[in-house]
Amino acid sequence: MIGVLIVDDDFMVAKVHAGFVAAVDGFEVIGTAATGAQALAEVERLRPDLVLLDVYLPDMTGLDVLRSLRATGFPVDVVVISAARDVDTIRSALHGGVLNYLVKPFDRRTFEARLHDYARMHGELAELDEAGQHDVDRMFGRARAAAPAVAQTPKGITQETLELVRSALAGAGEDGLSATECSERTGLARVSARRYLEQLVTVQEADVRQRYGTAGRPERRFTLRSRTQGTK
Repeated sequence: MIGVLIVDDDFMVAKVHAGFVAAVDGFEVIGTAATGAQALAEVERLRPDLVLLDVYLPDMTGLDVLRSLRATGFPVDVVVISAARDVDTIRSALHGGVLNYLVKPFDRRTFEARLHDYARMHGELAELDEAGQHDVDRMFGRARAAAPAVAQTPKGITQETLELVRSALAGAGEDGLSATECSERTGLARVSARRYLEQLVTVQEADVRQRYGTAGRPERRFTLRSRTQGTK
């Protein structure tokens, strides 16, 4: 198993990323950290194979964490996951030896593709005693092909929060959730929960229906579509 440490100061984003990682065979989340100092301590304590590192942290930047890791010589691979898009940050990350740089927001398939690429490279390197030029070209060619990607979503909608709402719906079963219930499960404001639920309906990942009670206005309930429904 490839051990992963997730570093992000937003607990909801960290939770979503942990769910992404857990869904990919061969990977396991062995820890999380919300600050740079905690990240450095957890790397030393847990010795992960891979760190998913945000740039914006409350006590130092992710780039500072990266520099400290390289200075201390910990043999850990790093993938940056951040909303930072400025060229200086990306250049500094590359200089620090990151394997990849994912720009938020991104979709789940992009995230999983990066992990699969990493797993293949990790496995191939483990089997080699010595690499020829063909092996090196294949490794570096794969890294170049895995360029940062940005998912196209409406303004104000983030893929991480959308995945949080999707996961809440998935756990609700056939009865689904109302916006109020989704708000309670995810910690989002009711208005935000409703907006994300409606976005899932728009992209045909969820259905909505009216449920009429004995009194008052009808309640709108959202249910997650199955994968087979969504591909019809």
